[in-house]
Amino acid sequence: MTRIKIIDRADMNAEQAKVHDAAKESGGPVGGPFYAYIRIPDLFQVAQDMRDTLGAGPLSERERLIVFMVVARHWNARYPWFAQSRNALKIGIERGIVDAINAREVPNLTDDRERTSYEVARELMESNKLSDASYAAAEAVMGETDLIGLVAASGQFVMTCCTANAFEVDPPADEPAPLRV
Repeated sequence: MTRIKIIDRADMNAEQAKVHDAAKESGGPVGGPFYAYIRIPDLFQVAQDMRDTLGAGPLSERERLIVFMVVARHWNARYPWFAQSRNALKIGIERGIVDAINAREVPNLTDDRERTSYEVARELMESNKLSDASYAAAEAVMGETDLIGLVAASGQFVMTCCTANAFEVDPPADEPAPLRV
């Protein structure tokens, strides 16, 4: 059960309602960790803006979802894992890739950018940095700008996972690929 009360739209103050409605209208998330962020409307908006900015590029949707699943798996973040594994399956990321990340195994990623996205996110989560060799390899595949986007996406999703875990935001019961405990 979620530790914080979910604020119904009818109970939101004017500022909360404004950012909530704008996010909902644009197709942005309003649930999960955003149940917590809505209490600080500026934070809610900045989180939406960061999500939108990173969603517009430079990573592909597949690359971004691979990063998000690696981060969610690392943090054992059940709601973020639910949301991102569902999205991954929906856009055609193979079930074997989702299951491998869930099992903390190296997925079979044949695309160089997808494999690099996985490796960078995994190394950042495991060691809190990139080795010189990993940095050079990632920059060679991604280029400097896209590598910045990859690192930023990893960090942004850490915030999502920490929020979901701290407030015990639970996924729905009908998860397509439950997080392995």
